[in-house]
Amino acid sequence: MSDERPRPVLPLSGGCQCGAVRYEVSAPPLILYACHCTDCQRQSGAAFTLNMPVPAAAFRITKGEPAGWRRPNASGQNTTSWFCGACGGRIYGSRENRPEAHTLRAGTLDDTRWLKPVAHFFRRSAQPWERFDDGAPVFDTMPEDVRPLATAWRAQWVAMTEG
Repeated sequence: MSDERPRPVLPLSGGCQCGAVRYEVSAPPLILYACHCTDCQRQSGAAFTLNMPVPAAAFRITKGEPAGWRRPNASGQNTTSWFCGACGGRIYGSRENRPEAHTLRAGTLDDTRWLKPVAHFFRRSAQPWERFDDGAPVFDTMPEDVRPLATAWRAQWVAMTEG
């Protein structure tokens, strides 16, 4: 089997499991990271999630209307989780203190074969069997400054799409 992954093509498209809610993203994602925090574990029912913040202006719902669940996050800011009202699949999140971006659950993309996280967050709550040997930096919690990771992600995106 080849190690070469397919290249992502804009617009990216995706949706919930039943297809009632669909979306498109017309600009490159801002970053892609694996989050191993207990909130992500509970919300996904899995060991971690692949989170992909995208510019809000480049994100649009093309079919259906997601339902929202609002709650304060660890820093006290309100976060809304958007999901399909029919199948319950979580699609993305938005924060009041960061209206310029939405955080997609990258597993909701139609084509996930090209996904490779640029970092792993919250190793301290990762499952004990998890291995972090993919070469991406690993942080015990959320890094204070994600700008270097976003820069690394942009370089990875360019290499995937133009290389």
